[in-house]
Amino acid sequence: MRSSLLSITLSLILVCLVGWLLVTGRALLLPLAIALIVWYLINALSHGFQLVPFGAWRLPGWIAFPLSLVTIFLTSTLILDMVAENLTQLARDAPAYQVRLEEVFNQFAALIKLNDPLELQDFLPDAILPKLVTAGAGFITTIAGSASLVFIYVLFLLLEQSTFDHKFEKLFATPARARAAFALREEINRSILHYFGIKTVVSIATGLLTSLILWAMGLPYAALFGFIAFLLNYIPTIGSLVSVIFPALLSLVFFDTLGPFILIVAGLGAIQFSIGNLIEPRLMGSSLNLSGLVIMISLAFWGAIWGVVGMVLCVPLTVVILIICAKFERSRPIAVLLSANGDIAVFPERLEGDEPAG
Repeated sequence: MRSSLLSITLSLILVCLVGWLLVTGRALLLPLAIALIVWYLINALSHGFQLVPFGAWRLPGWIAFPLSLVTIFLTSTLILDMVAENLTQLARDAPAYQVRLEEVFNQFAALIKLNDPLELQDFLPDAILPKLVTAGAGFITTIAGSASLVFIYVLFLLLEQSTFDHKFEKLFATPARARAAFALREEINRSILHYFGIKTVVSIATGLLTSLILWAMGLPYAALFGFIAFLLNYIPTIGSLVSVIFPALLSLVFFDTLGPFILIVAGLGAIQFSIGNLIEPRLMGSSLNLSGLVIMISLAFWGAIWGVVGMVLCVPLTVVILIICAKFERSRPIAVLLSANGDIAVFPERLEGDEPAG
């Protein structure tokens, strides 16, 4: 009894200490988290390039690796430039859109003939559109301001990754346990790569289709809203809803009639439903899913610690924790609590090659 109470107390102290370190060390840990994701993407993309067949020939590693570096660098630069340009223009137009939104709301209130007229401020904070634009600009500023530190972290990770396997092997007392740990690490890596690979593909498809529909309807900032749809698609359930709300609100104040608004909502809703409920589950197969309650708690937690960047990263980080916890018997209850339905694959209680306890 005393041992269990002591373990719980120490666990709570450890959780509080980790939370304090995440808040205090935000300026250093946030760029490090982004650098780890970039480093992982570079290696995953390099591996993907090597798997692409060119007849009987495949790209060697010494070509695929620098090609992945150039691809990610150019893609990131183009995306950040596009988002910054669109946000700058949207910041100029936001006050006019705010006024137009208030006019539309007043027209709707007059149409339904309310005895006690409601105002937009009763539902949304004052100047909501400029505040949203400011939040988006703050996100881009944070990324750009941390770019140099992220670059340094990524550089050292790439320079030292050749020694990671040797260091990892030295952590274990016997070669058998090291081989078992390497096999388990590869299984974890395959699970994570499968999840993020499928998620990235469907997110790109969602973003491109969103931009195409908005461009066809003549709505401005189509590329920006496509990028937002791509980014928010990593957040299950609520991400797809939010990615529809933003362009729908803009269409409501940009066009003079309700026709384009209805078409945009229907088109984007059809995209989110078909990709999120029909295509993605088939591609994911039996991949692990997060509980809706866990998603909301994770959003609140990482948002409070790391702001907008933390809210974007919260679900990928939680999915990684879930997948890793599911691989170990002692941490499996945590994975069950994080999952949507508790249906977690059963794994051996000890690593192959471990000596049984005497």
